[in-house]
Amino acid sequence: MSLIINHNLMAMNANRNLSSAYGNLSTSVSRLSSGLRITTAADDAAGLAIRELMRSDIASLNQGVRNANDAISMIQTADGALAVIDEKLIRMKELATQAATGTYNSDQRLIIDSEYQQMASEITRIANATDFNGIYLLNGNLSSSTTGVSSWAGDHDGSSLQAVGPLKVHFGTGNDSAEDYYYIAIGNATASALGVGNASDANSANGTHGVASGGYSISTQQGAQEALAALNAAITSKDNIRANLGSLQNRLENTITNLQVQAENLQAAESRISDADIATEMTNFVRNQILTQSAVAMLSQANSLPQMALQLMQG
Repeated sequence: MSLIINHNLMAMNANRNLSSAYGNLSTSVSRLSSGLRITTAADDAAGLAIRELMRSDIASLNQGVRNANDAISMIQTADGALAVIDEKLIRMKELATQAATGTYNSDQRLIIDSEYQQMASEITRIANATDFNGIYLLNGNLSSSTTGVSSWAGDHDGSSLQAVGPLKVHFGTGNDSAEDYYYIAIGNATASALGVGNASDANSANGTHGVASGGYSISTQQGAQEALAALNAAITSKDNIRANLGSLQNRLENTITNLQVQAENLQAAESRISDADIATEMTNFVRNQILTQSAVAMLSQANSLPQMALQLMQG
């Protein structure tokens, strides 16, 4: 190589290597300080796109777990209220059995019936008052015209500000009925719906309206005897609601477990794409640090080489 003074090619070469080493050192510092292998789209454009899609799914799955847990809390609220209604129905059956015997006169049966009707009114009050986050659970708002779980979707309408019909629990990352949501239907648990108390049927005293008439009143011995069958039916109806809620709670708990497994494994996959291997990056950092220091030293030496030409001219 000729000794020239217009262009210091060795210094230019050292400067280019310094820029490269310093840029790599900057990348290593960025990765080590953030813990991420991909800090900008330039690091891995395809990996960035995949990572962001995974992150969105992970966030949705974690929110789905919270949604399912909220639904469990709602179910437990409804079940707790039904347990209180159960106590009232048992007391009503006890009163009906008491009034059904012939050792009480009409005045005494009216007193017994008074408590019976108060129990029925309390059942209706509980059913109408039980709510979760402003959603009333036992007044029939969440009921369905069918008993089949697969057909509950037909009674749900979420197109308006206030959804009607069975409650839709959404927990998946998409909008597929087989994967991302299902419905919770809760039957009407008011006294009239259960067929007990004087609100069960306005014409029940003469027995013209079917099964509801039996539990209308226990003010007479015959009425008390007929109320026993109606109360058995009411307890069975209430138990069906509770059993359905219990099975839905178990299903939601299994759903939560599945969602957590999905989120965990998706997080592991996202980590392999996104997170920096600290051991590898530390090795790269030390290497790039040494190269940068070496390039700086060589650039200093290269900058002094043209002075050799001056020595020749002074010779």
